Amino acid sequence: MEKSKKKVLVTGGAGYIGSVTCKILLENNFDVTIIDNLSAGRISAIPKGAKFIKGDISDKNLLEKILNKNKYVCVIHFACFIRIEESMINPQKYFDNNLVAGLTLLQAMVATKSCRKIVFSSSAAVYGVPKKIPLTEDAVMEPINPYGQTKMLFEIILKEYARAGLIDYVALRYFNVAGAYLTREGAWGESHDPESHIIPLILRAVNKNKVFSIFGDDYETPDGTCVRDYIHVKDLAQAHILAMKKKFKEELVFNVGTGHGFSNKQVFQTAQKVTGTAIPYKIGPRRAGDCPFLVASAKKIQKELGFKPIRSDLYTIIKDAWEYIKNT
Repeated sequence: MEKSKKKVLVTGGAGYIGSVTCKILLENNFDVTIIDNLSAGRISAIPKGAKFIKGDISDKNLLEKILNKNKYVCVIHFACFIRIEESMINPQKYFDNNLVAGLTLLQAMVATKSCRKIVFSSSAAVYGVPKKIPLTEDAVMEPINPYGQTKMLFEIILKEYARAGLIDYVALRYFNVAGAYLTREGAWGESHDPESHIIPLILRAVNKNKVFSIFGDDYETPDGTCVRDYIHVKDLAQAHILAMKKKFKEELVFNVGTGHGFSNKQVFQTAQKVTGTAIPYKIGPRRAGDCPFLVASAKKIQKELGFKPIRSDLYTIIKDAWEYIKNT
């Protein structure tokens, strides 16, 4: 008799990171249900074999119906807005969706008692401007934009729910995610509208004769431009599988990065090597909400979850993203 598959509920599973994670969950023989309102996700990104429910996590009745109907081993929570600059202009949108709707999800989980484990898609933005590099998980959280504030506040809520014995959780603090997952069955990559991330913006502009603006070159970094830790989306997805399999017995928070930083200028230089194209750029003013350095210490996740990124070099990350963009 075939062993029944373990069920996982994924919020925001039609988005970039969510869809790649769902694909890898399916490859690991999990039964996957996605709930997504498609405000940012795409039907075409949903992997074959995943169940899809169009809905919003602010709908508590819908959530309770889904949770009561199935016995999930874990909820993986991706559904959120992610654009830092937009969060500075429209903070209400971010607090309503990333915080209030997320709280509704927790309330539904507690009310139904059908699943108490949650893996949360957090962010390095919770740290704000680091006082020490690389960043460790015990660094003070001082976010400098509403996006980062929503992630920090939701982590605080998770911690208090866990302290009260209501849920168990893992918060994964992402650094900069890029790359794509290419298979014979299809391709999953970054396709936001509007796009705000540097790697897909550069690659989609190749041969369009568009001059890019780098936001500031007067930061206290080696070449004056912002430095970020880039993680391949497939490696990040694998971190969720490892986190979900971890026995939850306390609050667990992990950075998901490589421990290596690359400047915006280095990203441009590497993109030129990958594409074989000279990509013009100019220096513009600083962007509101940016900080100079965001580089992770990955020691904790490597030690406690056995996380070993296998596609972590910048060239490979950009090459995979380029292959996706050329074919979409």
